[in-house]
Amino acid sequence: MNFKEWGKSVPEEIRADALWSVECYRLALFLGDICWQDATRLVKDRRTISNADQIYRAVGSVAANLEEGYSKGTGKDRARFYEYSLASARESRGWYYRCRFVLGEKISMPRIRLLTSIITLLLTMVPEQRRSGPISGRVSEEPAEYQELSLGSKSLLQLLEDVPMPEEPAIGEE
Repeated sequence: MNFKEWGKSVPEEIRADALWSVECYRLALFLGDICWQDATRLVKDRRTISNADQIYRAVGSVAANLEEGYSKGTGKDRARFYEYSLASARESRGWYYRCRFVLGEKISMPRIRLLTSIITLLLTMVPEQRRSGPISGRVSEEPAEYQELSLGSKSLLQLLEDVPMPEEPAIGEE
C-alpha cells in the first residue's frame, strides 16, 4: 500500500475538512486502514485474538482523539485530547511490538516506525496547544512545520512509499 495513493482514495468529505491539513491526522488515519488488515491476520491465530481487538482499538483511538481534540475551542482542551492520542499511539506501538511474532518483523517494524513518527509529531503538537489560547471565530489549527525524522535507514517518506501488508486476503475477499 502506498500513502500517496491511499490519500487519493479518502473521500472528499474528509479531505476537504481543515483537519486533513494536519500531517499527524493523515498518518493516523492511514495507519487505521493498515491496521484493519493486521487485526484480520491476528484474529486468525488463537494466541492473538484478543490482541487483534486491543491493537485495532488503540490505533483507531489515535485518529479519533485528534478528530475530537481538533474541534475544541481552547488550546488546553485540544492539548488534552492530543495527549490521549499520544497515549494511544504509544499503546499501539507496544501492541505492534508484542504482535511481531505473528505479524512478522517485515510488517511490525514499519508500523512501529510510523507510530514513532506520529508520537514525535504529537510531542510537538501538545505543547504548542498548551501555549495557545482560544480560537476566536473559527475551529481550526494552523499547519505546523515538523522536522523530518530518521527512521533507521528509511525516512518517513520512504516508509510511506511501500507499506508491507499481510499476504492473506481480507475477510470477504477469499
